[in-house]
Parts: sequence; structure tokens; C-alpha cells
Amino acid sequence: MISEERAVELVESFLAAELPTWPWTGSAPTPDIYHVEERAVGWLVFWRSAEQARARDVRGSFVGGHYLVNRNDGSIHYVPAVWWEEEGWEEQYLLQTKGIRRPDPLAAAVRALVHSAGVVAAMSHLRREAPRLSLKQAKVYVTSVQDGAEPPEELASLTRKEPKWPLLPIETLAGPVPPTTAPGT
Repeated sequence: MISEERAVELVESFLAAELPTWPWTGSAPTPDIYHVEERAVGWLVFWRSAEQARARDVRGSFVGGHYLVNRNDGSIHYVPAVWWEEEGWEEQYLLQTKGIRRPDPLAAAVRALVHSAGVVAAMSHLRREAPRLSLKQAKVYVTSVQDGAEPPEELASLTRKEPKWPLLPIETLAGPVPPTTAPGT
């Protein structure tokens, strides 16, 4: 497990190595970590230039950004959609970088309805909550979840809210970091 302090160290180390390679009109800025947020998938580490941190006038060019440090392996990622909270970037991150998709939130309710009120009630509920599913797709969905399985991804994706705009791809920048061993082991 990566701690908040370790996440900050990893980003500082990454920036120290990376910033000098970027094209600057002068010398590379000195990074300043100004905010860290814990998320389900890791730590969001926000940075800006130390010069901007000292300046009272915030107008002009902005140097900085954010990185996600995976809480399990310490890998560092740039996630453009972080700024759009409601857009499901954590789900996108898990799917794109780890191949993990979260369970469909409708599956449990549909499964319960199949067992308590029948297939027709479950399909009716599903079609009301996920109007993008056709009748045929809803039948396949209900059939797949009634015995405890997850629905096929192509159907589950139709139950999720569509993003306002296409999510930009997540970029893996570094890592994972090798596990550390305790002294004397």
C-alpha cells in the first residue's frame, strides 16, 4: 500500500527527472506540491511551479497539473478527466490500466426483482433505468444476471450515464514501483 507521503515522494522524484526534459524558454521550474486528495484508486497529487506559489499575481501562464499515484503499486498516471468529477474517471482508470470493470450498479436490483417479482418486472425496471437498451438487449441482460453473473460489458455500458464528452485516454507515466522490504529482511 502506498501512503500519502510516499505518493508525494514518487511525484516529486518523477517531476525532478521529467521537467528538465520538457522544452522551456528558460530553466525548468521547481515543482511545488500544493494539494493531495485520497481517492479509491490512489492519491491525486496536484503541483504547480514554486515561482507561482510565491507570486501574489496569479495571472499569466500556469505551470502545473496533477498526477494519480496508484495506491497499490505506486505507478504514476496522468488522468485528464480528473477535472470532471461526474464523468467516471476512476471507472475509466480501472478499466483502461488494470482491466477491471466495476460491477454494474443495476445488476443487483435487476437480479433481486427477478427473484421477488419475476422477469417481466425486472425487464420493466431495467428498461426504465436504462432506456438505451432495446427489448432484446434487456432480455439478454436479465437472463445473464438472474443467476448471479455480471451482464456482458456491451450491455452494461448501455446502463451507465454517457459522459458529456468523450473521455481522454489515461497515460501511464511511470511504475509500478518495486516493493520495498523492511530493514533486516
